[in-house]
Amino acid sequence: MKKLLGLAIATAFAGVAFANAPAGSPAPAFTVTDLAGKPVNLADYKGKTVVLEWHNFGCPFVQKHYKSGNMQALQKKYGSDVVWLAVNSTNKSHGDYTAPQKLTKELKDANAAPAKYLMDEPGTMGVAYGAKTTPHMYIIDPSGKVVYNGAIDDKRSTSVDDVKGAKNYVVAALDEMKAGKPVSTASTTPYGCTIKYK
Repeated sequence: MKKLLGLAIATAFAGVAFANAPAGSPAPAFTVTDLAGKPVNLADYKGKTVVLEWHNFGCPFVQKHYKSGNMQALQKKYGSDVVWLAVNSTNKSHGDYTAPQKLTKELKDANAAPAKYLMDEPGTMGVAYGAKTTPHMYIIDPSGKVVYNGAIDDKRSTSVDDVKGAKNYVVAALDEMKAGKPVSTASTTPYGCTIKYK
């Protein structure tokens, strides 16, 4: 019951407005570090399509997409066309925080394949984008403009069974971009666990 209540609260919070990086606006610049401690800047990927995936393995909504293999499949499917960056903005004092070394192992065990995994422990990048949940997805086009901001799909649940048959907004947007079309659904309300900022 307690778990269900927590999930309900997390899902409800996901409806809060997120206007920091709305679709159509320039993507906020960022400098964070990867799991090896090396700096990563958005400017490193100028001229490329970038996907940002806010992530936390402790979140049941994230687990849904990794236990089903959905997120890893997308990272691999689009890996040659886009730069897929997973981002963790959990603060160090929270129980959900995972150190880079352990995260490296968890990603390997999950067979995950983001181009980079970014540590945003101060939360600066997350706040700049207005990221509210895990997962919360953004797509940045080669000109540096946010063209999608929102949920990964339309099934707001933690059930692995719901992945199949869901409308995946990220897939739709990336496929439209590849076909030279504008993104028809550029903004949705993200769902998931609240990000544990400082």
